[in-house]
Order: sequence, then structure tokens, then C-alpha cells
Amino acid sequence: MRQTAQLGLFLALALILSYIESLIPFSFGIPGIKLGLPNLIVVLLLYRSGAREALLVNFGRIMLSGFLFSNLYAILYALTGAAFSFCAMLAGRKARCFSPVGVSVLGGVFHNIGQIIVAMFVVETFYVGSLLPALIAAGTFTGAVLGIVAVELMPYLREAFPGSRY
Repeated sequence: MRQTAQLGLFLALALILSYIESLIPFSFGIPGIKLGLPNLIVVLLLYRSGAREALLVNFGRIMLSGFLFSNLYAILYALTGAAFSFCAMLAGRKARCFSPVGVSVLGGVFHNIGQIIVAMFVVETFYVGSLLPALIAAGTFTGAVLGIVAVELMPYLREAFPGSRY
């Protein structure tokens, strides 16, 4: 029961971060660049609770924020990006050769790779693949920043959630 309430809290935080991200006009003339604020919650959950909980919260956040703040195409892009991102972050976490910052960078980069793959099929051209270098750079930067924030938050979460694995 307590864990369900905690996961509900993390889902609410992820939704709030999704909403905040939707309000920020963040554009460099390249479609698809986002801050990835909700991925902060996924990284924290990977280190706090484990893969199953992180996956549940991430999927729930994508579905809820997709229907609340965007459309079905956005959900398709987000689900694919999240699947690639989650698999990369989980592999990085399990390999134990990446810090939370490195795991977050993996998530940012692979999220963009997943979205480019979907875009290639949706717009029926491989031209969108030319955006990949810029998206990888953006994913690396935002992933690093979010990873640093996650590392800074972990000690506070240890206090707020005693018995967690931070």
C-alpha cells in the first residue's frame, strides 16, 4: 500500500514535469528537441525502486500526458522513444559501469534515436535521419543535466523515503 502511494506520487511529479515541459518554448529550429524533464523521475525510480516501477510510472505518464497535453502521434513518438530510452537506461544501470548521470545520458540519446526511427516511418523518408546528430547532442546535454539533478536529489529522497535503495 505504501509503495503504491509512493509510485502515485512519482507519477504525479512526472505529469507535472510533462506539463511544465509543454509550457516551455524550447526550440532551436530542430523538431523533436525537448528537455526531457519527466525522465528525471524515471532515473530516480530506476535507482530507488527498480525497473518495474520505473516502467509503470513512465508508461502511465506517457499515456496520461499524451491524452491531456498532446495527441495520438505524440503518444506514438513518446512510447517509442521511451521504450528505446528505458532499455538503454536499464542496460546501463544493470551493467554498473555508468553513474546516474551516464544512465540519464543514455536515456536522452536513445529516446531521440527511437523517435527518429518512428519519424522515418511516419513521414516515409530517411531524410529526417539527418537530424540525428543534433538530436544526439541535445540528448547528451539534457541527459547530463537531468542526471546531475538526479544525483543531487538522491540524498533528499533517502530521507523522505527511508528504506529505499538510493
